[in-house]
Amino acid sequence: MKPRAAAPTPPLPEGPPWSLPMGEAPFVFFDLEMTGLDPARDRIVEVCAERVRGGVVEARLASLVNPPERAGGAAEIHGLDAAALAGAPPFTAIADELLRLFEGAIPVAHATAWDMAFLEAELARAGHETALPHYLDTLLLARRAFAFPRYSLEALCSELHLSVERFHRAEGDVLALRQVFARCVEVLAPVSPRDLWEVRIGERRARAAIVDACEAAAKHAAPVQLVYRPSRKPPEPLVMVVQEVRSDLDPPRVLGYLLPGRGRRELRADRILRVEPGPSA
Repeated sequence: MKPRAAAPTPPLPEGPPWSLPMGEAPFVFFDLEMTGLDPARDRIVEVCAERVRGGVVEARLASLVNPPERAGGAAEIHGLDAAALAGAPPFTAIADELLRLFEGAIPVAHATAWDMAFLEAELARAGHETALPHYLDTLLLARRAFAFPRYSLEALCSELHLSVERFHRAEGDVLALRQVFARCVEVLAPVSPRDLWEVRIGERRARAAIVDACEAAAKHAAPVQLVYRPSRKPPEPLVMVVQEVRSDLDPPRVLGYLLPGRGRRELRADRILRVEPGPSA
């Protein structure tokens, strides 16, 4: 079953929180454990959500959830059998508090569409017809930032040498999620959460901030330092004099010459990870 209906995503809202600087924007890092893979039939059995701004946790909810049916489903993955859930509250008891965490914040998860489909389904059952169509996904961000053979949360932590005690439990996965997100931010150097939302693997979409930076570089003919990740290859740092940005192409192309040596290069703008001021030519 697909995690959500194949409907067009509405345009990203203007203004905050998406337009705020990264250090000022509120993010909600969340993870759910479920009884299976079908949002219409399976239920949430554990939730952890942390509202974070500037690296500081402003609010947090971590709780087991006792489902009205299918308790113990998928226990072989997360270890939460019916006995472990017997004394936990139902989802309806934590729904209001969870919604307050998400209010005005940017949701972040790994393979977010799955978790969001379950979250919206449970909220609907609790009487909250809430749609959260805009979110960040560390799976997409990591696939753009890194050239790894696998991109599961556990695999990313291994590749990035991150320490996490336990996976497939909500609190441990949120800890891993926050660390992976921080590494993606280091590589992608976003100017805002909106900049990160424009990382759309498979859509050949260039981030507006990257295109703007390259157009400014072409206007001033000053060298810039680029980090570029070709398909199936790790990121490569380049020093480049940008001469032209072909925004009429899809995705846009950045043309210029490299320093030293002045070798000509044409780059796909959607594969440029960041642009920084370069040394004098």
